[in-house]
Amino acid sequence: MNKSLVLASIVAALALAACGKKEEAPAPAPAVEAPAPAPAPVAEAASAVTEAASEAAAATANAASEAAAAVAEAASAAASK
Repeated sequence: MNKSLVLASIVAALALAACGKKEEAPAPAPAVEAPAPAPAPVAEAASAVTEAASEAAAATANAASEAAAAVAEAASAAASK
């Protein structure tokens, strides 16, 4: 049973680690004319939304990383028993 628990913990740690910090290739810039600049309130709102999304993504990645580390630590502790 201990081996099953260790194996399940390792699989869970790998699954959590695979979910975090993915880097996607940036999309190529389209070859069209740039649109007129957005009005200031719209640009500020878009900037705020982008910043909030970035912070949420970083927090999620950090939580997944911490969870993976905890699972790995638990698996290591279970393996040493």
